[in-house]
Amino acid sequence: MTHPPLANIESAAHVTGRSIYVDDIPVMEGTLWVKVLDARIAHGRITRLDVREAEQMEGVVKIFTHHDIPGENQVGGIIPDEPLLATEEVHFQGQPIALVAAETEEQAEAALQKIVLEIEPLPVITDPREAFRQGKLLSGSRTFSKGNTAAAFSGCAHVFEGKVESGGQEHLYLETQGAYAVPTEHDSVRIYSSTQGPTAVQRTVARVLGVGMNRVEVDVARLGGGFGGKEDQASTWGAFAALVAYVLKRPAKCIPHRMEDMRMTGKRNPYSSDFKIGLDADLNIIAYEATFFQNGGAAADLSPAILERTLFHAANSYAIPHVHVTAHSCKTNLPPNTAFRGFGGPQGKFVIEAAIDCSAKNLGVAAAVIQRKNLLADGYEFHYGQIAAGSEAQNCWTKLEQKRPFKAVLAEIEAFNATHPRLKKGAAWMPICFGISFTNTMMNHARALVHVYSDGSVGVSTGAVEMGQGVNMKMMQVAAACFGISLDRIKLETTNTTRVANTSPSAASATADLNGKALADACLQIRSRLEILVRSQLGVSKTTRIILRDERIFIDEQATDMTWPQLIQQAFFQRTNLSAKGHYATPQIHFDKITGKGHPFAYHVYGTALTICTVDCLRGNYTVDVVDVVHDFGNSINPGIDLGQCEGGIVQGIGWMTMEEVAYNAEGRLLSNALSTYKIPDIYSVPAVLDIEPVDTEGSELSIFKSKAVGEPPLMYGIGAFFALRNAVLAFNPQSDIAYSAPMTPEKVLMGLY
Repeated sequence: MTHPPLANIESAAHVTGRSIYVDDIPVMEGTLWVKVLDARIAHGRITRLDVREAEQMEGVVKIFTHHDIPGENQVGGIIPDEPLLATEEVHFQGQPIALVAAETEEQAEAALQKIVLEIEPLPVITDPREAFRQGKLLSGSRTFSKGNTAAAFSGCAHVFEGKVESGGQEHLYLETQGAYAVPTEHDSVRIYSSTQGPTAVQRTVARVLGVGMNRVEVDVARLGGGFGGKEDQASTWGAFAALVAYVLKRPAKCIPHRMEDMRMTGKRNPYSSDFKIGLDADLNIIAYEATFFQNGGAAADLSPAILERTLFHAANSYAIPHVHVTAHSCKTNLPPNTAFRGFGGPQGKFVIEAAIDCSAKNLGVAAAVIQRKNLLADGYEFHYGQIAAGSEAQNCWTKLEQKRPFKAVLAEIEAFNATHPRLKKGAAWMPICFGISFTNTMMNHARALVHVYSDGSVGVSTGAVEMGQGVNMKMMQVAAACFGISLDRIKLETTNTTRVANTSPSAASATADLNGKALADACLQIRSRLEILVRSQLGVSKTTRIILRDERIFIDEQATDMTWPQLIQQAFFQRTNLSAKGHYATPQIHFDKITGKGHPFAYHVYGTALTICTVDCLRGNYTVDVVDVVHDFGNSINPGIDLGQCEGGIVQGIGWMTMEEVAYNAEGRLLSNALSTYKIPDIYSVPAVLDIEPVDTEGSELSIFKSKAVGEPPLMYGIGAFFALRNAVLAFNPQSDIAYSAPMTPEKVLMGLY
């Protein structure tokens, strides 16, 4: 990593409380508060909805049902299967049915209690396998394949089969969903939204209101966390606020409380999966099959796209000649599940890691032996047709092996376990390979708008949404590098659909690459005009190199007397265009969804982690002692930010694999509906040793300044915690029949021990 360390520009405002979020916007005169009446049974027919008494209550201005929607009652993104407000039936507990708009939040909440709602119950399905048996699918099933697994299995020396369960995960962003909508002139509306996808909110609201997208402006300063939960589902909350503001011509604010948010929003998709794996006598993986039953919830949301990424990443980092993976997106009576950091990739990787672990246990070898032997190298053809280039899979493993030799780690653990009858340690290695790009090719494009003002200050607008991942800082670094100026001269504007249109959401770990490349394009357009001016002013030939650096102009490394402000002043006097709109579309990528083949990713990110855990075999509780990582950052543009992303992602992944248990009962009611019943990692859950080192690599030309994406890949290192804990349990009780069922909660550990 050669870029200098720089502090995140957002940090000071965050820690002093000056950063502005939706709920911090000063309340305008006449603002209405919007509260949502939602279903309290998971499936049923609405037989009565009477709002007359509620509408007469003090402060209530109007109660909205689906009859009051001027446009289309539809918020489904990929598939139009999700009404904004329920009509005749409800399909999950938490489904919105009506909106109360009142002068105060308390008056709106009081009115909710006076609405008469009667629902005739219908059968409830919460299990994806049961939904599949009944033919209830959200979208068509998908299969990716390579080679001939049926024939390959017959020639394998070892074949193993098993079942794997992975649970959901609550996003638990610090800032709940929410939006503040203001009516503007010409029957238009401006929405301040907590969303990762400003254009998605704009598009959805325009559909609901029955107007053109040009009459809906969405503005985003920052989010208090997103993790995928605000990629698609923020559109619903934006539509609630916008509907009220548009119809009543008054500002409207709709922000749910924490328990409302948890009850009404979708989570990471739970999966129930089957695997079959075949190895030869030398432990080479010859064939692999998996079937994924994805719990999509009651509507498609982003589940079809999540399912596709599961298939892309089903073989993780391994070179396997014969692969056949199938996925079904199953319709259940749960809130529509949605994007979550990793976007289906973690669910796929967990299954093949379980298959390898199962093989290793049956063959009496460490899983790491099989993992290391089968790591992919350049030239390998993935099961979706792309050829691996720039693979760091083996390099990352090798560097970690040099730091913590495999045999030495196992020997230390064996020695500890032999002398500690109540405490047992376990270790697991977790390699990753994660493709970077939206798997929907058309989404891989971005724009940016840059103004250089006559005093030399610079205004930057991009489609990137800051949600704690540091993308604002990276965008400022791009502009500063292109112009050779200090960060102090640059102001990053809010993300606004009027300034930058048709944006893809800040997701898929592609935000910095797409928006950074578009921003560089805009800056370099202006810079090229400035270079023409310099050549004219200083009489410099076309072959002479002009450099903008440290706020001065250099000619072939020789400093001139011209400073950046002087150059801009001259350009302004000469009527030079000091504004530009940049555009970037990722080259080379393509994918045929019918054949399941193509080149869907700009590049891949690699890495390897070692996780060591200790289990208290009397109580069933445990600690994560060590997570040691070698990670493929490329040439990191901001090592501090990227390191923080790794640390946060790893702990979030450990949480998914160990303690974060989303629980619904058979009637589809969320049981883990508060922070007293849903546990996330705290400071005491962080590994005692969390060491992350970069692998030496050039990076990719398709990443911004060769700095590889870092948002999602590190989360998957957390999968190693499951297998480390499982190994510790087996060290205590080798006969344990502990299932491949995540999360590995202390309760599951205790039952597995005995």
